[in-house]
Amino acid sequence: MINLLAVFVGGGIGASCRYIITKISTKFFGFAHFGTFAANIIGCFVIGYIFGLTMEKSQVLPTSLKLFLTAGFLGGLTTFSTFSCESFCFLKEGKILHCAFYMLASFIVGLTATFAGYILSKQTA
Repeated sequence: MINLLAVFVGGGIGASCRYIITKISTKFFGFAHFGTFAANIIGCFVIGYIFGLTMEKSQVLPTSLKLFLTAGFLGGLTTFSTFSCESFCFLKEGKILHCAFYMLASFIVGLTATFAGYILSKQTA
């Protein structure tokens, strides 16, 4: 039951953070896409770091804390469904190059951030 509560609370905090990031992005850049991108990249980096810390030593973090951070907080923070919807909107508006760049950049930078988080965890562990 504690694990379910950890995911629930973490998800609420992560979703709230995503909302704040989106609002800030809209205020400074005039659109929400950068906020979605930033939330996804931050999430990729953090999950890479956690994965790196716990891959060989699962006892580094208690199970409930790991679930709070990954399934909860990062699950609420990262926004693949929003990313998909925004990509679709680009296509619907005929902005094929915008869509392709947004999707490609999200994938490449996200994967790079996950790798960077993993590498950093190995250097700090």
